[in-house]
Amino acid sequence: MPSDLPSVPLDPWTSGAPVAAEDVYLTPVGLLSGLHAPDGHPLAGTVLSFTQVEVAVRRPGAVARKVMESRELAAWAAAAGVGEAIGRRLAALSAPRPAFAGLDLSRPLVMGIVNVTPDSFSDGGDYAAADAAIAHGRALMAAGADILDIGGESTRPGAAPVSPAEEAARVVPVIRALAAVGAVVSVDTRHAPVMAAALDAGARIINDISALEGDPHSLALVAARGCPVVLMHMQGDPRTMQLEPRYADAALDVMDYLLARVEACVAAGIPRARIVVDPGIGFGKTVAHNLDILCHTALYHGTGCALLVGLSRKRFLAALSRGEAPKDRLAGSLAGGLACLDRGAHILRVHDVAETVQARALWQALHGHNV
Repeated sequence: MPSDLPSVPLDPWTSGAPVAAEDVYLTPVGLLSGLHAPDGHPLAGTVLSFTQVEVAVRRPGAVARKVMESRELAAWAAAAGVGEAIGRRLAALSAPRPAFAGLDLSRPLVMGIVNVTPDSFSDGGDYAAADAAIAHGRALMAAGADILDIGGESTRPGAAPVSPAEEAARVVPVIRALAAVGAVVSVDTRHAPVMAAALDAGARIINDISALEGDPHSLALVAARGCPVVLMHMQGDPRTMQLEPRYADAALDVMDYLLARVEACVAAGIPRARIVVDPGIGFGKTVAHNLDILCHTALYHGTGCALLVGLSRKRFLAALSRGEAPKDRLAGSLAGGLACLDRGAHILRVHDVAETVQARALWQALHGHNV
């Protein structure tokens, strides 16, 4: 898919010229499953394997791409002086991911969204009252949600920020009630005081759209509390992110950011095993950027972390179709979610849990998973 700077054939493949390891990116392709899975390299502990990789090499102003099989990749990497780095990248792509908040990641997980807000883009106001949000969360649990993601601040494009005190007042009663009935609860926040209050109320996971950059205290807090965290990419902030977002190469730029944030977390004392990455569909991206990133979903396994994708009811689905309202975007949400599972996503963050759980069941059966 196109990015703001075009991919052009620069032929770094036959020149034998050295390249910098940080300019090389690997996206698994040629994916297999079921009886054929043993014929490929395991993909991030999922039921999938890969037989080829798309190699991307950044050059000034452009990107060169080529699909290679293992032998060709090894020979090229050795000639280009990046053999050891490529070996580490392949190991990161293949390694199984440890359990996340006690949940096995060898099967896809469904994270159900509970917005305790008056102004979220999809269901703003439906569950703004604590009792309504708690009832909705329990319904999502009954429908098969593995995780409940509780948010008290809308992050739709153009949304105004909410004070941490107000945000905490919205989410803490809901988190406490749902954790008390056994839900694995995630809190969707970028504010350290809300993170702390949510964890005290029973949340197990921090889901931060700012990748622990939005609050100067959040990185240390998550490291000290020992909780799992989701790091999401966002260009700008919710008020500005959709004002002409630009990338040199959307998929690769997002990868660079996520790698940097993972390394910052590891340096701060957060083990990689407790980190999930999210490329941030719809957060500072055009339709073309979103499609580029989704086509390269498997690229983000190169972080060595589990992968979450949230595209449920996003505006780009309507832009590709007939301009449907958020609650009429179920078909596109399911199609996009299944495409992400086909590329090894470990967690889907969704509004429509029952429908996604049914779609996941068929996907697992078709891919030879023991359901």
